[in-house]
Amino acid sequence: MPRSSDRAGAPALAWETLLPLGDDAAPLRDRLERSIRDAVHHGLLPAGSSLPPSRVLAETLGVSRWVVTETYGQLVAEGFLEAVVGSGTRVPLHPARIPDAAAAALAPVSLRGDYRRPRFDLGPGIPDLRHVPRARWADAMRRAFDALPDGELMVIDPLGHPLARSAVADYLSRSRRAVAAPDDVVITHGATDGMTAVVAGLRAAGHRSLLVEDPSWGRLREVAASAGLTPVPVPVDESGVDVDRLVQAADRTGARAALITPAHQFPLGAALSPARREAIVRWARAVDGVLIEDDYDAEFRYDRRPIAALQGLAPEHVVLVGSLSKSMAQAFGLGWAVMPAELRRRIRLADRPRPSVLDQVALARFITSGDLERHLRAARGRFRRRRAALLAAFDRELPGLAVTGIAAGMHAMLELPTGVAARDVRHAASALEVAVSDLARYRATATTDADALVVGYGNLSDALVDEAVARLAAAIREAEVTGARRRDRAVEA
Repeated sequence: MPRSSDRAGAPALAWETLLPLGDDAAPLRDRLERSIRDAVHHGLLPAGSSLPPSRVLAETLGVSRWVVTETYGQLVAEGFLEAVVGSGTRVPLHPARIPDAAAAALAPVSLRGDYRRPRFDLGPGIPDLRHVPRARWADAMRRAFDALPDGELMVIDPLGHPLARSAVADYLSRSRRAVAAPDDVVITHGATDGMTAVVAGLRAAGHRSLLVEDPSWGRLREVAASAGLTPVPVPVDESGVDVDRLVQAADRTGARAALITPAHQFPLGAALSPARREAIVRWARAVDGVLIEDDYDAEFRYDRRPIAALQGLAPEHVVLVGSLSKSMAQAFGLGWAVMPAELRRRIRLADRPRPSVLDQVALARFITSGDLERHLRAARGRFRRRRAALLAAFDRELPGLAVTGIAAGMHAMLELPTGVAARDVRHAASALEVAVSDLARYRATATTDADALVVGYGNLSDALVDEAVARLAAAIREAEVTGARRRDRAVEA
C-alpha cells in the first residue's frame, strides 16, 4: 500500500493505481468516476494520496483528457477529491472532509461521528438527515423484537415477512392507488436491490435491452447494463418521457421493457402527462412488455395531491419499485417491489437475500402505527417551505435564470447563463463550500443543450438557504469570468 506521504507535507503518489473502466454501456466518464470511488472505498487510493495529472491519466487509460478533467471536476466539486495548488488532485487527508456524494459508493462511516455532508448542501437525492425519525424507528424495532414469536426467528420467507408485505400492500393501495395484495409484494434492501432483481429476471426471460429515460439516475442504468441489458436512451421533456420516441426506439431495438419515473422524473422534475401515461400502458399491453416504475419522490408533491401510481392502470405489466431511501434515509436499507405472481413468473424474478426479519417486522409496525405517514406529512411541510425559500432566493440573487420542475420532490433545475459551463460553476462552488451537481452528469448520451444545474434542497438547513444561494450566485459569476477568459484565449490562439 502507498504511504500517506513520502516526506513531511508531501502527498504520496498513487499514479500507478489500477483504475479499471470495465466494458459496460455506461459513459466513460461515469465508469472512471465509479472506478475512482471504488479505489478510495477499498483503500487503494489512501487519504492524502495524489492522483495523476489529467493528461497522464488520460494517456494511461487511453481516453480523452476531457473524460478525466470532467471526472476530477465532479469529484472535486462534491468534496470527494480536493484540488490543492502545487499538489494536483488528491484524496482528502481527513475523512470528515469527504462528503457523501453517492451514499452507496463511499468508505465506511467512522463511529466517532466526524463524517459529514458539506455545510451548504445543494446536492440532489439526499433527504433531510436532521429529521430522520430515530426514536420512532427505535420504538418500532423494540416492539418488533418483543412481539416476534420464537419460531419466527428462524423463518425466512423468500418474498419477505408476511407482516411487512401486508403493511406495504395496504399503504401503497391507500397512498399510491396501487393494485397490491400482500402476495404481490417483495421486500427488498432498497430500490437498487429491487432493480437488480428485476433486470436479472428480465435477462433470464430473454430480454436483451431496456428503454431508459435520458437524462436519468445513472446508477439504475448501470445495474441494467451489469445484468446484460443494453440501455436504450429515450428523451424526456416537460411532459415526461417521450412515448412516441420510446415506441420508435422499441421498434428499432426490439426492446419490450422500460424503466420510467412517472411521478417525478429525475433530474428534469417532470410528471408524466395523462396522455402519455395512457399511451405507454397501451404500448406495454400491445407488446406484452414490462414497465419498471421507479416511484421516485412520489410522496412529495406540494401543489396538489400526488398522482396515482402508473401500476394501478396495468398491474399485469408494471413493476412498482420504492424504498425508504428518499423518504427517510438510505441507511434503513428497506424497500419493496410490487408485481402480481404471474408477472413474477414471466420475468423469473431473481431470488435474493432479503432484509433481516427484525427490520421487516419493524417496517410493518412503523407503517401500521401511522409513524411513516406522520413523518411524511412533517417532511412535506418542511420541503414545501424550503422550496419556496429557495425559489425566492433564486429570484433575488439570480434574476432572469429559469428554474424548472414541478412543485415536488427535493430538487429543482437551474438553467445557466449562455456561455457559462456547469463544470466551471462546480469548481467555483466547491471552493465556497457549496456542493451542487450538473445536468450533464445524468445524461446517457452527449448533447449540445445548454448547461444546467440540478439543485437539491433536501438536506439543506433552512437557516442556510439564503447564504447557499448567494454563494452559488457568486460561483456562477466567477464561472462567467472563467468562460470569457477561455474564449479570449481561443480567439488569440
